[in-house]
Amino acid sequence: MTREPFVHPYIPNSAPDTRRQMLLEIGVEDVEELYEEIPERLRFKRRLDLPEALPSEPELRRHVEGLLARNQHCEDYLSFLGGGCWQHSVPAVCDEIMGRSEFISAYSGSTYPDLGKYQARFEFQSQMAELLDMDDVADSTYDWGNAAGQSLRMTCRITGRNQVVLVDTVGPERLAVIRTLCGPPGMPGHIDVELVGHDPLTGFIDLADLERSVSSATAAVYIENPSYLGFVEPNGAQVSSVAHAAGALSVVGVDPISLGVLTPPSRYGADIVCGELQSLGMHLMAGGCQAGFMAFRDEEAFVSECPLILFGIAETIREGELAFGEILAERTSYGLRDKGRDWVGTSTGLYAIGAGVYLSLMGPQGMREIGETIIQRAHYASDLIEKIDGLRRLFTPGFFKEFVINFDDAGTTVKDVNRGLLDRKIFGGKDLSTELPGLGQSALFSVTEVHAKDDLDRLADALSQVTR
Repeated sequence: MTREPFVHPYIPNSAPDTRRQMLLEIGVEDVEELYEEIPERLRFKRRLDLPEALPSEPELRRHVEGLLARNQHCEDYLSFLGGGCWQHSVPAVCDEIMGRSEFISAYSGSTYPDLGKYQARFEFQSQMAELLDMDDVADSTYDWGNAAGQSLRMTCRITGRNQVVLVDTVGPERLAVIRTLCGPPGMPGHIDVELVGHDPLTGFIDLADLERSVSSATAAVYIENPSYLGFVEPNGAQVSSVAHAAGALSVVGVDPISLGVLTPPSRYGADIVCGELQSLGMHLMAGGCQAGFMAFRDEEAFVSECPLILFGIAETIREGELAFGEILAERTSYGLRDKGRDWVGTSTGLYAIGAGVYLSLMGPQGMREIGETIIQRAHYASDLIEKIDGLRRLFTPGFFKEFVINFDDAGTTVKDVNRGLLDRKIFGGKDLSTELPGLGQSALFSVTEVHAKDDLDRLADALSQVTR
């Protein structure tokens, strides 16, 4: 009995007749002809070790739900993880609007597929400009690290220089992305990345070291405020002053949810501000949703060198009618293609719309209130933890939502502490002992508006138990 070939219900080209017609259309008799140029030594000769297909939708759903059920997530566990991706409250309307059919595929494309995306992203850029106190905000890019790297590449094109100076408390993952975008040494267009130190007690940038490091070759100085380690850097104005005195630009990375209570970087001399949008209405989702942003002054030098999309509003040929569109689209990689200054994609366009919805819901007063709530709860948690024998907080008492706790005096490791917390259904702080070994056995704890007083009391009680 001849077995009928399997036709997958979700894959139309798995039907033999359909496959045959597709091959005939391109003048190919056998699909193997398409792979002839691949050397034999690179070809996989065996069958992939995959389970049989699940043609039934209920079976497939049950299988996937079974896999997802293995996850340990923040619905069942209390989480204090941060370091660039945080647990914040997401208003239901953010999910509702981001799930609408005209927005769910936020690819900008040309005007013909636009069903409100241009206006939504224009509104996002306008609200972010107000929050950041900057003139122009570009559309979103992959994440904070990419936004920082592209900002620094911009400064090199603007100044004609090839060195950038960063404080060494920049997040290690973001630093790695920045180094990648600056290129390997010896390659054309390589940008030198130089790190300056920090005060080991406060965490603040070492201004004397900064002045020694900045020179006529420096295109920009980059700091993060709040820093990756949580503390608020009070020397932003001095950093900008040192950069400007050498003819360089000042670039500041920021978590925008802090700007309801903290001074925006533009007020202390930043020429470019970049950061991460995830805190503005995005869920934790497999490490995301991540989306970086860039903001700068409305000057030709900045606009012309920004590789990201800018949206504007203008009158049409019909009197009284306004329309939204891309500004100088030809300067982006979509217009320049392989000659583009930096390559960007559109995967984060939806997150920009979500951030715009979040900001419109919160308003100035809401951003202030959520900032105050986060600071109060983070400091309450820090004070509780510092009362535990052997635990101490590192750096200045001025921090926003994240702080570093050291366990050296408790004679234990972060790994053991987090294992004990996990047994109590708590995700502890991010282990810094590997990526920043100079801090000893330290962890970065993140506290936000989602953490109630009972949650913080529970964390302190659990820490006192696992460090005995």
